Amino acid sequence: MFIVIYRFSVKAKEHDQFKKAWKELTKLILNYSGSYGSRLHKENDSTFIAYAQWPDEISWKMGFDKLPKQADIFSKQMQNSCDKIETIHKMDVVEDLLKK
Repeated sequence: MFIVIYRFSVKAKEHDQFKKAWKELTKLILNYSGSYGSRLHKENDSTFIAYAQWPDEISWKMGFDKLPKQADIFSKQMQNSCDKIETIHKMDVVEDLLKK
């Protein structure tokens, strides 16, 4: 399994817009791209962290090409809600003790 962790610096008045766009885009990624899904976490007042699971790195790299055009709308909304978006980690799972 391949994991990607993102950091989003969200503008002060854009939290709701960001969360809605993240959720809709993530649902499309889950349904069209082969992703195992994602979780969104709030680190502090302006920083959100997303943890995404994929079967492997190739699926992650190729998955976004499978998205419908509608995904562009949610992606732009997320970008407009943020001051900065970073991919902070790309990792392979070596042990998994999370409950499923």
